[in-house]
Amino acid sequence: MSDTTHRVLQLLSLLQRRPVWTGPELAERLGVTTRSIRRDVERLRGLGYPVLATQGLGGGYRLGRGKDLPPLLLDDEEAVAIAVSLRLAAGGTVTGASEAALSTLAKLDQVMPPRLRSEVKAIHQSTETLSTNTDLVDGDVLLTLAKACRDLLRVRFGYDARDGAATERWVEPIRLVATGRRWYLMAWDVDREDWRTFRLDRMREVTTSTWRFKPRDHPDPREYVKNSISRSPYSNQAQVRVLAGLDEVSTKIDTRWVTLTAIDESTTLLEASADSLEHVAFHCVMTGIECEFVRPPELAAVAADLGQRLQRAAASG
Repeated sequence: MSDTTHRVLQLLSLLQRRPVWTGPELAERLGVTTRSIRRDVERLRGLGYPVLATQGLGGGYRLGRGKDLPPLLLDDEEAVAIAVSLRLAAGGTVTGASEAALSTLAKLDQVMPPRLRSEVKAIHQSTETLSTNTDLVDGDVLLTLAKACRDLLRVRFGYDARDGAATERWVEPIRLVATGRRWYLMAWDVDREDWRTFRLDRMREVTTSTWRFKPRDHPDPREYVKNSISRSPYSNQAQVRVLAGLDEVSTKIDTRWVTLTAIDESTTLLEASADSLEHVAFHCVMTGIECEFVRPPELAAVAADLGQRLQRAAASG
C-alpha cells in the first residue's frame, strides 16, 4: 500500500469519527500540509465519497449523506441487513459484541441515506423481542448517546431515579458501558458538577444539543461504572471475607457486580450492594470457596435459612 493510499484511508477514518474537521486539524493528525489534505479530499470524492466542505466559523470538512452509499461493496439490502444485525448485537443478543457493534453502527448510520435508515427503523418498529432478564434499551437512544460521546456534544434527558423521583439532566457524555444485563452512561453532570452513572433504561426523551464540550480528565469508565454498580445505594451493603486469593476469587465470581480487595495472599474482601441478602449469600456459595459473612449481621442468618431450605428440598427428593 502506497503512502498516499494509506493516508487517504486514514483521512476517511477520521471523517467517519465526528461530523466536522477543519483542514488544519486534519493536517496535524496526518502530519501533512493543508494542501495535501485538499488533494486527498479530492481523491475521496473521485472514489464516490461525498466529502463536503464549508467556509467560515464552524466550517470544515465532513462526510455527507449521498444519494447512494459510498462504495463499501454493499447493495441496499446488504446495508439494511447489516444495520439491523448491528442493532441486535448492540442490544446484547450477541455476547461480547455490544460495544463493537454500537461503534460500527454509529459509523454506518453517519453515511447511510435517509431512505435506508427509514427501512431499518421500520423493521425494528415491527419486530417484537421475547422478554429476558435483560433490561431492554431503545435502539435510537443507544445510537443517539453513542454519537454524542463520539462528537463531544452535551445531552439533555429526563431520568427516573431508583426511588422513582423524576429529574431533568444536562450532561457531557463520555462513554457507554455494557454489563451484559444493562447499559450505562458515564457522564459529567453539568448541574451537579460531578461524574455520574445513568442507566439507559431509566432515561426519557434523550436529546442531543449543538453544544460541543471540551473533554475533562476523567476516571476509567469501566472501573467507574463497576464501582458505581457495586456500591450503589441498594437497601443492603454486604461484606464477605472469602478464604482465597484475589486472582482465584476473580475467576469464580462476576466482578461487574462486586468489588474485590486483597486482604492478604489467601484472603479477599468482597463488597456488594443488593436489595436481597439471599442473592449475596447464594452467589458467595456458588463460588465453591469457603467464606465468612462480615456484615450486615443478618447476612449470616439469611444464609443459614437458605441452607436449611436446600436441605429440606434435597431430603424430600
